[in-house]
Amino acid sequence: MNTRDLMLLRSPVLGVPHAFTTRRGGVSLGVFGAPGSAGLNLDDREDNPADVAENRRRVAEALGFEAAQVARLNQIHGVDVLEARSAGVQTADALVSCTPGLLLAIGTADCYPLLLADEDAGIVGAAHAGWKGTLGGIGARTVEAMTRLGATLGNIRAAVGPGICGARYAVSSDVAEQFRAAGMADAVIAVDGGEHLDLAGANHAGLLAAGLLPEHIWVSGRCSTEDDFYSYRRDSGRTGRTWAVIGLPHRAGANTGQNA
Repeated sequence: MNTRDLMLLRSPVLGVPHAFTTRRGGVSLGVFGAPGSAGLNLDDREDNPADVAENRRRVAEALGFEAAQVARLNQIHGVDVLEARSAGVQTADALVSCTPGLLLAIGTADCYPLLLADEDAGIVGAAHAGWKGTLGGIGARTVEAMTRLGATLGNIRAAVGPGICGARYAVSSDVAEQFRAAGMADAVIAVDGGEHLDLAGANHAGLLAAGLLPEHIWVSGRCSTEDDFYSYRRDSGRTGRTWAVIGLPHRAGANTGQNA
């Protein structure tokens, strides 16, 4: 399969190789497939490992990397940010890196992926923002980690990828109250008499509060409950994972993937 057939979403504000994947363009089957076709599941905990390996290869190749160049996370819904200096798996919920030839990956299936870059400084970041990470300011913490590596705040650009939309994300009154108590009441919205969370809006607001310029932040506006994505809530807990990936090319002229 030609990697150009992958359905990858890209942000107009990021100038480095990056993508938000969808369910389209892979080889996974069953609950890990896509409507009417095989799927691009990138999580191997339940799926056929060989199929996932092929899916990962396709995504990395589309951005000019190899699957062996991926740095990813065992995500635990926390707020720790680590530096990635080589490929492999670490335990945290965000990565930053200034290492060329390394592709950072965040896996999601309703939580929000955040991709960040200071292209001039050669520093990138990727964060996993579920409700706990959003409440804990994972986006701002990633920005801070990037500036410690040498990024300039005014040069950092950020993309908020697909995640569960507020209209579909009902939460308990306890969770809603935690957001109000943290000064994030705008993230709590009323839907059909219940309380929901607008995590896309909350992460956008958090990045603004961290000092990013409004014109340097892009929000995809896509909901993970759409057929193009994997959704833990829609699929009752058994589903695949999309990736948000970003990296610094190891050579000039690396392929940065395709728009979708």
